[in-house]
Amino acid sequence: MAQKTELIKFWNDNFNFGDMEIKSFEEVSREHFIPESIKNAAYQDMPLPLLRGKTISQPTTVMIMTSALELEPGEKVFEIGTGSGYQAAIIAKIVGHKGKVITAEVVPELVSFARANLKMAKIGNVFVYEEDGSNGMASEAPFDKIIITAACKEFPKPLLEQLKPNGIIVGPVGNKFEQEMVKGIKDKNGHLELEFLGPFLFTPMYGRYGFEV
Repeated sequence: MAQKTELIKFWNDNFNFGDMEIKSFEEVSREHFIPESIKNAAYQDMPLPLLRGKTISQPTTVMIMTSALELEPGEKVFEIGTGSGYQAAIIAKIVGHKGKVITAEVVPELVSFARANLKMAKIGNVFVYEEDGSNGMASEAPFDKIIITAACKEFPKPLLEQLKPNGIIVGPVGNKFEQEMVKGIKDKNGHLELEFLGPFLFTPMYGRYGFEV
């Protein structure tokens, strides 16, 4: 718990995260979302391995992306790349019981892992689908916010179509080896106003609009 407290102090000194973001981090136990063998590293500020080459993002990255979404209670959020379910859990705490997180993952083992982790964490407003999230999820659209937690060449067109006017999309855009975190706000005409949040490195997105099929 000391490492968790130190992380929060570091963020308070160096970032402008909101109270809701910090509270969600305090309430969601990262150790519930990583393999048993590395639970002692839960609050080190670094990515940790999951399976099949996938990772759980470092806590600071999770918080930067969460903050960029400008989440509000009651919103519906779509996530591409469930991983272990940790990012979805953080978002779920902020949008609350009247909100909803739809998250898609193509790796079957991670789908099962995430569902079990979310159940253990007693988070009931996250719905995990084994789907190619790069296509979006038309049956659940439109979305208030969209988050991509894998490297993409560009924001997939279906996601932009499924994002509400004034909605926000956040994700790492670039090539397999380096990306820029991009925040896009969709105007009433369907155009994106972009903000660039710095360099990051994520594993590649799978699926129709990703690097891997």
